[in-house]
Amino acid sequence: MNTETLLEQTTSFRDDLLKDLADTEFAMYYLETALADYKEDGNTDSLWLALRDVVEAQGGIGKLAQRTKADLQHLNDIFTSKQKPRLDNLQSILSGLGFQIRLEFTEN
Repeated sequence: MNTETLLEQTTSFRDDLLKDLADTEFAMYYLETALADYKEDGNTDSLWLALRDVVEAQGGIGKLAQRTKADLQHLNDIFTSKQKPRLDNLQSILSGLGFQIRLEFTEN
C-alpha cells in the first residue's frame, strides 16, 4: 500500500478527537481530565488548549460568542493567548458550552 492510499484511508487523531468532543458527555470528561491535570501541574496553557478543542468541536468561537453574547475578538484573543484569561472568562465559556464549575469537598 502506498502512502497516498494510506492517507486516504486513515483519519487524523485531531479529526477523531474533534468528532468525539462534539458529544457533550465526552467533552465533559475531557475537560474534567484537563482540570485534573491543571491541578497537578498548574499548566494553564494545556487547560486552555483543551477548552479550545471543545469550543472548536462544538461549533467554534463564532457560535460560542453568540451563546455567551461575548465579543468575538475578545474570545479570539483569549484562545490565541493574546490576552490572559480571567476566571470570569472561564465561567462564561463553560456556561456557553453548557457546563458549570462545581466545588467538591475532599478531605486532606
